[in-house]
Amino acid sequence: MALLNVLCYPDPRLHKIAKPVAQVDARIKKIVADMADTMYEAPGVGLAATQVDIHERILVIDLSDEQNELMVFINPEITWASAEKKSWREGCLSVPEFYDEVERPAEIRIKALDIEGKEFELEADGLLAVCLQHELDHLQGKVFVEYLSLLKRTRISQKLKKRSKELEGER
Repeated sequence: MALLNVLCYPDPRLHKIAKPVAQVDARIKKIVADMADTMYEAPGVGLAATQVDIHERILVIDLSDEQNELMVFINPEITWASAEKKSWREGCLSVPEFYDEVERPAEIRIKALDIEGKEFELEADGLLAVCLQHELDHLQGKVFVEYLSLLKRTRISQKLKKRSKELEGER
């Protein structure tokens, strides 16, 4: 399996809207495997294809401590969200080392295809609901910092741009 390059905010490719997967085939299964390896190596608990510059509707999530409960969501859609909201401290592999509170629906229902192309539905709350909504935002071209104030977004963007330039200078 290959490790994929994770795009860093404010990279404009993070704002591309992902297209539906037409067919779950060997190519999609390889993308899923590479995304899982990349997520585990990072380490992270979720990764959207958009974050690795693949603009198809694919998510991988694993909330287990042992990293052995991979969940795959192909063409995911939220079919219901609770009116009740909950605030969680979120981070993102595309926004390294920055965390902030984001308010989202406390519970959701989602439908998607699994790695075999079979449709399933899932009700989620807690951390799983947060992760699903966070990763689904990526597929819509939205990064969690866009829920923050303009001042916070600008600071994060400037710090990440500066860090990127420093890293380029070290090469």
